[in-house]
Amino acid sequence: MTTVALDTGVGPLLRSWRERRRISQLELALRADSSARHISFIETGRSRPSEEMVLRLAGHLDVPVRERNALLVVAGYAPRFTETALDDPAMGALREGMERLLQGYDPYPAFVVDGLYTVVAANQGMTRMLDGVAEHLLAPPLNAMRLTLHPEGLAPRIRNLREWRADLLAQMERQIALVRSAELRALYEEVAGYPVPAGAEGEADRSAPSSSVPFALPLVIEHGGQVLSFVASIATFNTPMDVTVAELAIETLLPADAATAAYLRSLIH
Repeated sequence: MTTVALDTGVGPLLRSWRERRRISQLELALRADSSARHISFIETGRSRPSEEMVLRLAGHLDVPVRERNALLVVAGYAPRFTETALDDPAMGALREGMERLLQGYDPYPAFVVDGLYTVVAANQGMTRMLDGVAEHLLAPPLNAMRLTLHPEGLAPRIRNLREWRADLLAQMERQIALVRSAELRALYEEVAGYPVPAGAEGEADRSAPSSSVPFALPLVIEHGGQVLSFVASIATFNTPMDVTVAELAIETLLPADAATAAYLRSLIH
């Protein structure tokens, strides 16, 4: 949930987004077919932007959909984007499409998370990877960050935990910089405070086959006595018109080597 101080004014909020994107007033004006003078007047409160202008500037600043609603409200307009529950009948086609996509990735792990990393859907490939995870972490709602970094979750089996943990926390920090979410900040502080399992504090395990994936940081994890190597991929929906859809991310773990692919295929035969 995003919180915005209604007395802040839309101008300072837009300026904050512009500075965050490291874009000058002139550059933003050129992108938005406006003038630097007009942008300056909006940011200082000397000019009230129209609803269309708020949305145009937000679009050029790549403001998240939830935050665009917040900007509209602060500017005195009604929210433009709906926030429909994923279990709403109107989302039936979306749920079916995601389910089909997840099944298509099996036996490779794939799952869908929302803006707080709550797992809203997963395939059997992902479920198989959760063998040995503590029951309390598997109780709904499942959270991908807790499952991965908790010392009773997947963390003890991750051979390059130090690097993978740092990457996940950096990902959360980038998201927190984009959305003012108390829930996301609380989740970050929780998982960042988890103790690192014994044996993972020092250098990464040099026997892990990370060098076989020079283009991306792999997830190197043990499963069933095997050392598996994955490359993670994240996909989001293009031009979403609903807050819920905008915050969904489809995450897939693709085998980084032939041995991993063969092992995963063997689990379904």
